[in-house]
Amino acid sequence: MKQHLTQLLAHAVEELCRRGALQDGEERIHVERARNPQHGDFASNLAMVLAKDARCEPRVLAEQLVACLPDSPLLEKTEIAAPGFINFFVLPGAYRAVIGDILAAGARYGCGDLGGGRKVLVEFVSANPTGPLHVGHGRGAAFGDAVARVLDAAGYQAQREYYVNDAGRQMDILALSVWLRYLDLCGDAPAFPANGYQGDYIWDLAADLHREHAGAYQTDAGRLDAQLPDDDEARLDELISRCKTALGDNAYHTVLTRACDTLVEDIRRDLLEFGVRFDNWFSERSLLEGGDIERALQALDARGHLYEKDGAKWFKATDFGDQKDRAVVRANGSHTYFASDIAYHFNKGERGFEQIVDVFGADHHGYAKRIAASCQALGYARDRLRVLLVQFAVLYRNGMKVPMSTRGGHFVTLRELRKEVGNDAARFFYVSRKNDQHMDFDLDLAKAQSADNPVYYIQYAHARICSVFRQLREKNIPVDAAAPDYELLVEDGEFELMKTLSRFPEVVEQAAAGLEPHLIAYYLRDLANDFHAYYNAHPFLSSEAGLRNARLGLIDAARQVIANGLDLLGVGAPEKM
Repeated sequence: MKQHLTQLLAHAVEELCRRGALQDGEERIHVERARNPQHGDFASNLAMVLAKDARCEPRVLAEQLVACLPDSPLLEKTEIAAPGFINFFVLPGAYRAVIGDILAAGARYGCGDLGGGRKVLVEFVSANPTGPLHVGHGRGAAFGDAVARVLDAAGYQAQREYYVNDAGRQMDILALSVWLRYLDLCGDAPAFPANGYQGDYIWDLAADLHREHAGAYQTDAGRLDAQLPDDDEARLDELISRCKTALGDNAYHTVLTRACDTLVEDIRRDLLEFGVRFDNWFSERSLLEGGDIERALQALDARGHLYEKDGAKWFKATDFGDQKDRAVVRANGSHTYFASDIAYHFNKGERGFEQIVDVFGADHHGYAKRIAASCQALGYARDRLRVLLVQFAVLYRNGMKVPMSTRGGHFVTLRELRKEVGNDAARFFYVSRKNDQHMDFDLDLAKAQSADNPVYYIQYAHARICSVFRQLREKNIPVDAAAPDYELLVEDGEFELMKTLSRFPEVVEQAAAGLEPHLIAYYLRDLANDFHAYYNAHPFLSSEAGLRNARLGLIDAARQVIANGLDLLGVGAPEKM
């Protein structure tokens, strides 16, 4: 409906351009739902936007635009309101026609062509494979997957990618932690660093290593502990160095790779059970092995964005709005983490993605700026990269905050959360707020079977509609084979429901354009509220046959839209509750 009105205004603009009254303006057309029903169903400020270029008063231009509007079977009338708004009043039949549109389109209702088939890469979660996923990762997983689903519905080709950080210091800490626990199982008991990975899963990995290799990787724990630095981080680095020396390259690689592969597989399985499936798992190590890092740095150097200082190579990040320049090659010749990230985004661009979406945790706020700077330096258009920051989720149980510490091994895993509240509640709660807003996750509310629990309230609307159709069959109530007469729908509650149903394609498009899947969650709450109010106020099965069939068509359309919306969030639509 909104698209139809936009097309009408585009015709009017084209006509005024043909007459010489306007130069252009089609790309500046904006139509929105009217907030006040007295001002119609839709409104446009186009006349005010184009008045300066047209060199006339907004109201005069609005009158000219209205005069050039072609006839429409959807419009009852148009009005001009000060200082130049064009208000559109839609015929009741236009809303009734939405029912048939929904039932004909089925699961495709709400899908559009905003994306025009453009390829988008959505990278999300990408947690270091140093432990199981926790509830903080869960929010990024639910959000990133919902973004990809919404983009697909809006006509993009979205691919989901997980960047496996299988290189660097965190992986060294993982290997050290597993090896020290392994030594403990061998009968040695070296002091375990306070800043190593402490969780029970480290013991599990060590036990697997011990079962398979017995004491093959055992060494002198006394020498390992001798004369360590006092500083915690320096002590950890020294232990890593001694671990590598004691094991040698091959054995160290075995310990690290075994631990990493086990955790990556655990993460993959956990996400699949959460309904999140990735198209590609991209290894950080492959950047070095495939030469991407060198090629990316050569591309930056060729553009004049690198320089040498104190034996290191630096990227001129300040030329692109960053606070300071960033090292990409250390004085010892090794690449920095940032060099790997530059290469990764260089690789994304080479794969032909027209838009790149990075979903980061909120603690990566500063890092996002330097990634954006490097992409601009590589020649990417400013809007080609979209970085979305996801705030942490804080769990509450019985009104009390649940304490968590990842390095200390004290955290609630995503698997534990799913077991407690279920996939549907977890996913809906995660995306029910804008990604950059702080989130308090109330475990008790997520499990509540009441209207206060938004996902239960929405799913109950779907189940309630399914129940109506089950009763229809159980009571052998005949259904007229002829198409329902939706002209019989005249109640205010029916029009409210039809108007809300007609909004769904607009909401999907808005969610895709802004990468804001929480808008779908808001919309579904509104739709469920309209349905429950309608259901409680009007009978269905006891109505006269013609009216009953019309009302059944209306609620079946509501059922379809609820199912479509929930699917965009990765949430199920149960038929019974």
